[in-house]
Amino acid sequence: MTLNNKKIAAVVLALTVAMSLSACSNWSKRDRSTAIGAGAGALGGAVLTDGSTLGTLGGAAVGGIIGNQVGK
Repeated sequence: MTLNNKKIAAVVLALTVAMSLSACSNWSKRDRSTAIGAGAGALGGAVLTDGSTLGTLGGAAVGGIIGNQVGK
């Protein structure tokens, strides 16, 4: 399996976002869940659509909504 530049960039972006969220310790549980869900969704969307911008953004939106609901 070979990774192209778009996939590598999407993975690096998702990891950077996930690591930067660890600095937000004063966020509520719901806020953290929303942000983590958006990051995971963006990563999943990018992987499933071979780095498509629309797939990445769609995954982030869906993941954020799911994370928000789980964090209630």
